[in-house]
Amino acid sequence: MARRFTSILDNLLGWGKIMLPHSSICYYPPQFILRNPLVAGVKKAINSGCEVAVIAYTIKNHRELVAQLGEETWKYHKALKRHFKDVIEVEIDKEDMIVLHDYYSDSLSLFMRIDHNRHCISEIDAKMKKILREAESRIFHQYPTVQPVFDTGFIFIDKSVGSLHEAVLKAHQQAFAMAEKRIQSEFNEMVYEMNKIIAQQNIKLLAQPIIDVATKEIRAWEMLTRGPEGTSLESPLQLFSVARQTNMLYELEMIVLKKTLEQITSTGCPDDIFINFTPITLGNSRFVRDLKTMMKSYESIKPNQITFEITERDSIEGIDNFIYNIKVLRGMGIKIAVDDTGAGYASLNTISEIMPDVIKIDRSVIQNIDKNSVKESMLKGLLLVAREAGSTVIAEGIENEHEASVLSRNKVELAQGYFYARPGLLKTV
Repeated sequence: MARRFTSILDNLLGWGKIMLPHSSICYYPPQFILRNPLVAGVKKAINSGCEVAVIAYTIKNHRELVAQLGEETWKYHKALKRHFKDVIEVEIDKEDMIVLHDYYSDSLSLFMRIDHNRHCISEIDAKMKKILREAESRIFHQYPTVQPVFDTGFIFIDKSVGSLHEAVLKAHQQAFAMAEKRIQSEFNEMVYEMNKIIAQQNIKLLAQPIIDVATKEIRAWEMLTRGPEGTSLESPLQLFSVARQTNMLYELEMIVLKKTLEQITSTGCPDDIFINFTPITLGNSRFVRDLKTMMKSYESIKPNQITFEITERDSIEGIDNFIYNIKVLRGMGIKIAVDDTGAGYASLNTISEIMPDVIKIDRSVIQNIDKNSVKESMLKGLLLVAREAGSTVIAEGIENEHEASVLSRNKVELAQGYFYARPGLLKTV
C-alpha cells in the first residue's frame, strides 16, 4: 500500500508543473532514480566489452499540447508512451535493450547496449529517427489533430568515471541536454569541449598495420583517432557521436586528415595510408577545395599513397556532391575503400555505386569464421563481388590463428586485427 501511495504521489508531483504552467509555484517531476536492474544491466553490458548509449526523447511543444488537450492530456501521454514502447520492442533487439525509462510526463529515455561488431554511430542515429517516425505515425492515427514536436539526443556512458552510478546519472543528464539543446546546460559544455578540441587540434592518431596474409609484411596503415586523453571524449565512438550532434563532424574529420598528412611527412612513411571519412564529409561541397588547399602544404605526399575509407553505414543516397567528389578524388589519384562490407545493405549499395579500389570485410563476418561454414560462404560471396568490382580485399578484425587460416585458404590478400598487430605509432619499416 505504501509503495502504491508513493507512486501516486510521484505522478501528482510530476503533473504539478504541467497543470499550473503560469503559477509561481513549480512542482518538478520526480528525479531520475537509479534502480538495481538498470545498474546491473549497464554493468553487464560494459563488462562484456560493449558501450551503453542513453537515448532521450522529449516533447518540445509540451505546454501547447497541454493547453489543447486539457483533461485528456494524461490519456494522450499514456497512449504515446505505449506506442513508443511497442515500436522500440520491434526495432531494438531484446538483448540490446537494457531499460526503457518513463519518468517525466514529456520524456522517455532508452538505455541500449551497443556492440561494436553490430552497431555504429550512424545506425544509432538512424534507429532513433525510425523509432520516432513510427511512434509519431501510430499516435497520429489515434489523435490526428494533435501534433507533437520531438527533440532527440544520445550520449554514451563514460566508462572512465570511477562510480558507475555517477556515470549513469551524468550520461542521462547529457542525453537530455543533447536532445533539448538547453541554454547553460551540459549541451553547451559539449559544444564548448568540441570547439576547444577543434581549435587546439587536440586529438591523437594511432596507426594499425594492414598485413599481407601470405608474407606477413606490412603493406599499409589505417589511421585511428582518439580524443583528449583521460576525458569522456577520448573514445572515438563518443568523440564522433558528439561531433555529429553538435554539427562539427566536418571540422573534426578535416583535422584528422591534416594530422595524418603531418605524420606521413614527419616519419617519411612510404606505405599506403588509409584515412577514415563519413559519407557526410566526403559529400560536403567544400571538401575537394579544402583537400586541394591542404595537400599543397604537403607536396612530398603523392595522392596515390592515400586511400579514403568510407566509414559508417550512412546511405550515400541524398548526399548531393558525394558521387561527384569521389570522381574528382579518383582523378587526383586518391584511392577509395568501402568499410564494413557484409554488415548491411548500405555498404553493398555503395560498392555498386562507386566500384571501390578496396573492399574491407567487416569483422562481424570474420569473427569465429573458422567455426561457422555460413560465414565462410559469405566470405566467398564477398570475394566474388570484389573480383567483379575489380577491388582489392582487406579482412578486418582477425583475432586468432584459426581465423587467419580461413583467410589463407580463401586467398584473401590483406588483413588487419589484433592477431597481427595492435594500433600504435606510425613508423617506417
